[in-house]
Amino acid sequence: MRILVTGAQGFIGKNLVCNLRNIKEGKDRTRDLTVDEIFEYDVNDSLDDLRRYVQDCDFVFHLAGVNRPKDTTEFNINHSFLACVLDLLKGAGNRCPVMLSSSTQAALDNDYGRSKKEAEDLLLKYGRDNDVRVLVYRFPNVFGKWCRPNYNSAVATFCNNIANDLPIKVNDPNTELTLVYIDDIVDEMCEALKGKEHRNGDLCYVPVTHKKKLGEIVDLLHRFDAQRETLLLPETPKGSFEKKLYATFLSYLPERKVKFELKGNTDERGSFTEFLKTESSGQFSINISKPGITKGQHWHNTKWEFFLVVKGHALIRERKLGTEEVMEFEVSGEKLEPVHMLPGYTHNIINLSETEELVTLMWASELFDKNRPDTFFEEV
Repeated sequence: MRILVTGAQGFIGKNLVCNLRNIKEGKDRTRDLTVDEIFEYDVNDSLDDLRRYVQDCDFVFHLAGVNRPKDTTEFNINHSFLACVLDLLKGAGNRCPVMLSSSTQAALDNDYGRSKKEAEDLLLKYGRDNDVRVLVYRFPNVFGKWCRPNYNSAVATFCNNIANDLPIKVNDPNTELTLVYIDDIVDEMCEALKGKEHRNGDLCYVPVTHKKKLGEIVDLLHRFDAQRETLLLPETPKGSFEKKLYATFLSYLPERKVKFELKGNTDERGSFTEFLKTESSGQFSINISKPGITKGQHWHNTKWEFFLVVKGHALIRERKLGTEEVMEFEVSGEKLEPVHMLPGYTHNIINLSETEELVTLMWASELFDKNRPDTFFEEV
């Protein structure tokens, strides 16, 4: 399949083209699609380029448009450029499907909305008159990586400004937005290529959207930004708005925030450094033991842990309270073997080396609570 994408350098266009390239180059084999050629057309390309592309394409994603012009008369481009594309297709005798990126504002009485509605009507008429499959998508607020901040996306502006410690302005935190994530759009576009688009009458739609208040979005972004200090990751279930927003926020991080320093506890035995905390799935830490050192010597009622030695040579010992029988596990960084620390068993970890430090990745099933630590000293 040969695909023409107009507006290929825009937010949606860039994301779509990159994913189509993955399919074309065999990097993404999950889509059940074959992409032979991608024709990328944008504002700096010539009409001759467009004329050449429409001769050969099998599908058109028309994403080009104007939404923030200096003069409102420029909104006419939303209609006129689509008309140009359709005329070229007719002239080439090419009856391939055409998709139009429209907006929910097409239902509103403003200059931008009217220009989008005129483009929709033009494409729908073209489809009826020429027996061509046409797809009109009215996208709500779109968010995701590479969206231009301080332009027409509140989410992009908030992500960029909070990530870069710039001020934001929220007039009404209770204002609710309907949002669609860029990857969900790309998924729908791939379905459209297979003739499996989601339809409701003349209009098509992305089946996954999210309704969120501005205040909720800003609160989440501030929590994401604070993660370097708190180490706490908010809940981000599969498919959730929170997961998509976090990915979006990270794409705006400046270089100075990509790497950050952890605050460890160090003594003559080595060090213990918390790395990552979650609200419902415990926390990760890095433990370094100096040669010959024994650490642990405690037990838990309910908390359990995993110890994974990633460097060095260690002996892990566990004894059930009230018994004398000890389980022993010799482990090393040469063979990665996680070991359960069982509830009700006192346990320790001994660095068997006389010269090398022991490095252990530790996971605990709950966050450490100094008021209820569920950790009690007892030698193995």
